[in-house]
Amino acid sequence: MRHIMESTPRYFTPPADHFFLLGPRGTGKTWLTQRLFPDALRIDLLDPETVRSMSARPERLRELLAARPDTRQVVVDEVQKLPDLLEVAHLLIEEKRNVQFIFTGSSARKLRRAGVNLLGGRAAQKSLHPFMAAELGSGFQLDKALRLGMLPVVLAAKDPKEILRAYNGLYLREEVQMEGMVRSVGSFSRFLEAISFSHGAVLNLANVARECHVNRKTVEGFLEILEDLLLAFRVPVFTRRAQRELAVHPKFYFFDAGVFRANRPAGLLDAPAEIEGAALEGLVAQHLRAWCDYSGGNHRLHYWQTRSKVEIDFVVYGENGFHALEVKNSVRVRPEDLRGLKKFAEDFPESCRWLLYRGNERLLIDDILCLPCEEFLLDLKPDSFPQFLPR
Repeated sequence: MRHIMESTPRYFTPPADHFFLLGPRGTGKTWLTQRLFPDALRIDLLDPETVRSMSARPERLRELLAARPDTRQVVVDEVQKLPDLLEVAHLLIEEKRNVQFIFTGSSARKLRRAGVNLLGGRAAQKSLHPFMAAELGSGFQLDKALRLGMLPVVLAAKDPKEILRAYNGLYLREEVQMEGMVRSVGSFSRFLEAISFSHGAVLNLANVARECHVNRKTVEGFLEILEDLLLAFRVPVFTRRAQRELAVHPKFYFFDAGVFRANRPAGLLDAPAEIEGAALEGLVAQHLRAWCDYSGGNHRLHYWQTRSKVEIDFVVYGENGFHALEVKNSVRVRPEDLRGLKKFAEDFPESCRWLLYRGNERLLIDDILCLPCEEFLLDLKPDSFPQFLPR
């Protein structure tokens, strides 16, 4: 992991004040904070001995800091393991010490359940995502990303497939089972497989419940756990200035295309093109989500679907841009591929409309820019959407 992290600068820019850095395991939070704050006092809560000593006396944080008067940053890794430390940190912040606190975490669940108010608004909340294509540059390969995803811990491994297979087990063992999040780990494992069929689709919890043989309320709880562990997210319907009857349910995505592939069963009855199409849409989703988090302008990710099933995969809306995007796992642009974007243009002529596909040519058809997906992802950088007009 060291080589790929050293050779791949991340787009994340740290705030000058206290902040939480939340992201799934394997996105590189520890490595990033080590690079950004090499002289910081570090509290590693993945270390059992550290957790034991800090659990017994959380005020030990004050003592450690007092012994290092020149310290300017304190990094607490995986703070959800011991939320009580936040109370001590809050008191230290109130004392107006000239120290910046950085808290990393891979789960928001325990923080919220403990009633922690994220330091009373004194600390910003930031996210770290898997790699973006533009961070990898020439090292980005679309086919590889669709198979393995973009997690640094996977891409840096000698055997990426094995690490990806073990990734779910890491969460099931260290988070779900050890923290007692569910009564039955087996039911949760079946849920992971069942909901993989909803990746890139409008979410129907009743159908998922039937597939994994549990009731809907249990599935709702499982989905909340998945989101709290930052392993999945929902994309809501774009309803601003709605002129048509729209869908009401959100779409569902795993946070990384590789994690989706690790959960999605593949057998003789599963069409490879269908799985790869869902992976491609998810790969674009995770990039757009990262772009929204890393960019200014308060952008949000949505999708658009009318009750008559005319759909746009993604709508990015914010202060600095309004984009509608359709993703197609095909090498040619067909007239029917543009139908949803044309309907969207009738309601929102001010939007920029994109069709991302697997071909090699840039085409402008009826004010819709048809762009190779790989080219779009490589050009997508924080605060800079790809150029809409053809080159």
